[in-house]
Amino acid sequence: MSVPAQRPPAADPDGTLPSTGGGDLVAAAQVCTPTPRDYRPEIGAAALEEALAGRPAEAPLALKVRLPFCRQACRFCASRRVPSRDSRQAEPYLSRLDREMVLARRRLAGLPAVTRLHWGGGAPAFLALDQMSDLFDRLDARFGLSGARERDFSIELDPREADMLTLRHLQALGFNRLTLGVAELDPRVQQAINRVQPRALTEALVDEADRLGFRELTLTVMLGLPFQTPAGLADTLEQLIAMAPARIRLTRYDHHPERHPDQRAIHRDWLPDAASRGRLVAEARQRLAAAGYVHVGLGLHARPDDRLARALADATLGHGPLGFSAGPAGDLLGLGVGATTRLGDLWVRNAEALGDYEAALDAGRLPTAAGCRLDDAGHRRRAILEGLLGGQGLPREETIGEGLPALLAEGLMERLGETLRLTEAGRWRLPRVLEGLGVLPKA
Repeated sequence: MSVPAQRPPAADPDGTLPSTGGGDLVAAAQVCTPTPRDYRPEIGAAALEEALAGRPAEAPLALKVRLPFCRQACRFCASRRVPSRDSRQAEPYLSRLDREMVLARRRLAGLPAVTRLHWGGGAPAFLALDQMSDLFDRLDARFGLSGARERDFSIELDPREADMLTLRHLQALGFNRLTLGVAELDPRVQQAINRVQPRALTEALVDEADRLGFRELTLTVMLGLPFQTPAGLADTLEQLIAMAPARIRLTRYDHHPERHPDQRAIHRDWLPDAASRGRLVAEARQRLAAAGYVHVGLGLHARPDDRLARALADATLGHGPLGFSAGPAGDLLGLGVGATTRLGDLWVRNAEALGDYEAALDAGRLPTAAGCRLDDAGHRRRAILEGLLGGQGLPREETIGEGLPALLAEGLMERLGETLRLTEAGRWRLPRVLEGLGVLPKA
C-alpha cells in the first residue's frame, strides 16, 4: 500500500502536537525522573565516583546496558541510535563498555550478586550471539550476576532482528524477561513508520519464548502513529491479546522532527488530531480492560496473576529508572552511551554523542556528562510519585493544597480512611493529578 506524497506541514510553531486526553501516556521522564534542564555539567564523573564509593557493600545495584546500534530506521524513533548493518562495528563499543565497567566497579567497596539487569537500545539483537555471550560474561566478571531463580534479567527485542536461535541463546545466558516491540500491525501504519512486521513474526517469537520458559513477556504498542485509526488499533490489540502476553505496554508517539531526524519522514498531516488520539486511548483502555488486563500505571497493563498486578493490589509496587518492580526499586547503574544512573539522590547521565563517550573512556575517565541532585522539592515529588504509583497512597497532610478538592470531585483521587489514593481514572491522568497536588507546574 502506497504512502501519500508529503504535503506542507500544518501551522504549529513550536513543533508539538496538542495533548490528548490520554493522561499519563507520556514519556515517564516527564513525571518520574529529572528533566534534561535539571542536569548540570559541573555534577559529573567526580560526583558519580564519590557516590559509588560511598555505597554500603551490601546494598543491591541494578544494571542497565545501552546498546545503541540499529540496522533499520523506524521513523518514529526518538532515541540516539547508531545506524549500522554489520555487527562487527560494535566491537570497539563493547571494548569501551568493558572499560566503563572496570572504572565503575573499581569505586565500589563491595556488591552483592546483581539480580536486576536490563539491555536496551537501540536494538540489542543487533549483536551477534558470540558478542552477546562476551558482554554477558564481562558483566558477570565485573559485577557478579545472580543465578537465582528470582533474578530479573530483561532485554528489549525488535522481532525483525531476533529469531528462535536468538531466544534460545538469551535463555541459556540467563535472561528470563522479554520486551518485544510491535508498534502497530496495520500494514498502512507499518509502511508509514518504516516498520513492516507481520503478525506471524511476533507470534512465532511469543510462542518460542513461552516454550523456553521466559516469564513476563511484554508487547509494546504505540498510539498516535500516522494513519492510525481506532478500528485498526482495535484489530491490533485483539491480535496481541490472542497471543496472551503477561503484559502489554501502551506508549505515545510524540512528533518532534526538529529534535529527532528520523521523524522528518513522518508528515504532520498523516498524524491523528487531538480528538482522534483521545479516541485511540479510549479504544485501547476498553479493549485491554475487557480482556482482563490491569492498568498498573504509565500505560503498562498486566494480567491479574502477574506479580506487578499483585504488588499493586498489595500496595507494595515500586517504581524506578527500570520501571515498575514488585518491591523497592533501589539504585541503578547505567552503562553505555547516553545511559542514566541513579544512586540515592544523585542522577547522572553519560555523554550522548558516541565520540564524546569514547573519548572519555580512552582517557581513562568515566563518561559522565552531567548530573543533578534531588533537592527537598525533588524528594517530595519522588515520595508522592512512589506513593501514588505503588498503591500506598498519600497521608492527607501530604496533599494539603487548593487542587485536592478538584481532584476528588473529578474522581481522580479517593479517600480511604486516612489515606488518599489514585482511582483507576487517576492512573490514566497522572500528570493532571500531579499538577493538582502542586508537584508539576500547570501546563
